[in-house]
Amino acid sequence: MKRVRSLRITLWSGRTAVQLFAVTALFLSALLASGCKKEQAPPPPPPTVEVIDVIQKDVPLYKEWVGSLDGNVNAVIRPQVSGYLIKQNYREGELVKKGQVLFEIDPRTFQSELNQAKAQLSQQQARNATAKANLDRIRPLAAKNAVSQKDLDDAVGAELSTRASVESARAAVEEAQLNLGFTKITSPVDGIAGIAKTQLGNLVGPTMQVELTSVSEVNPIKAYINVSEQEYLAVNGSGKNAADIPLELILADGSIYPHKGKLALADRQIDPTTGTLKVGSLFANPGNRLRPGGYGLVRAVMSVKKGALLVPQRSVTDMQGKYLVAVVGADNKVSIRPVKVAERIGSDWIIEDGLKPGEKIIVEGTQKVKPDMVVNPQPFDPEAAAKAAAAKASAPAQGAAAKPEAKPAAPAPAEKR
Repeated sequence: MKRVRSLRITLWSGRTAVQLFAVTALFLSALLASGCKKEQAPPPPPPTVEVIDVIQKDVPLYKEWVGSLDGNVNAVIRPQVSGYLIKQNYREGELVKKGQVLFEIDPRTFQSELNQAKAQLSQQQARNATAKANLDRIRPLAAKNAVSQKDLDDAVGAELSTRASVESARAAVEEAQLNLGFTKITSPVDGIAGIAKTQLGNLVGPTMQVELTSVSEVNPIKAYINVSEQEYLAVNGSGKNAADIPLELILADGSIYPHKGKLALADRQIDPTTGTLKVGSLFANPGNRLRPGGYGLVRAVMSVKKGALLVPQRSVTDMQGKYLVAVVGADNKVSIRPVKVAERIGSDWIIEDGLKPGEKIIVEGTQKVKPDMVVNPQPFDPEAAAKAAAAKASAPAQGAAAKPEAKPAAPAPAEKR
């Protein structure tokens, strides 16, 4: 019995040792596995962001208005006599000179009327000469009582009547000459002539509803803007001469017109329906680059803000009416800071409160950061950002072209399963 018990104890202790060895092996393998996993998954590097320094400088504050361009003088060309149009002597849309003949009306009828008027004038001049000679004969005789007073009065009356007839005939000749001259329709100003609104061979006249064409003097050219009543009162009460405020014109393609302008006129009243005053400004237009009917932004420097803090607009995040900026400290840690913004200047924003000059703010990568996160700051490159934006804008067209080539790659998700 003792031997059986000792054998059982020996077997039991052997099993316990085997179980202990197995548990120890499992624990060591778990430790080794966890150690391997840690070596395979190192901590991720800090995200790379692009930063820029907060700039402080004096900034001019602009006011902008939408301006419509118009000719300094817009001459509507209409015929002053009736007749058939036989010639057009200008190229549409090109510069014409003052006095240049634009159209010609058939002059034959008016030439005939002039000839008749001249003949009538000659006839009246002959009658007047006869009446004057008769008066010259009778006057000395009347002084000697050789003729009656009635004969003298009749001679004087006849001479005055024929003289008046001469003046009337002379006026008829001048009118006929004017009408003949009106058959050549000329430009009253130097400017750009528009497209003709009638055709050769048409019967034209002063009562026609459509003009022949228009000529616009475009150097200088006018730019009309509508300023609010508050803006008008602010300038009027500042003591400044509005004509001395230099104006800039930003064209439809975004370029700044190289010539400065100045205020030239204002309407007599404020429009009661809009509360605005129509103001005209003049811009030099050498080469007639600007044309009536165009649009642009008229900009004026109203004041200068001293020591303004500037940041790019893309660095400011609008969160439900609150403006936030991501600031990178000296230890490369991020802090999300609320700021107070003011006017926009080009692609920058003036910051009233919340930043200091020289602080580094994130321009690209704000969506990747959180408060107290460590980042890898790199200088912001505006040119590279502009190129990336242009590439992104053209991406849809390239993506559409690449779609057929991308179809063979569709089975890839199935392999992952």
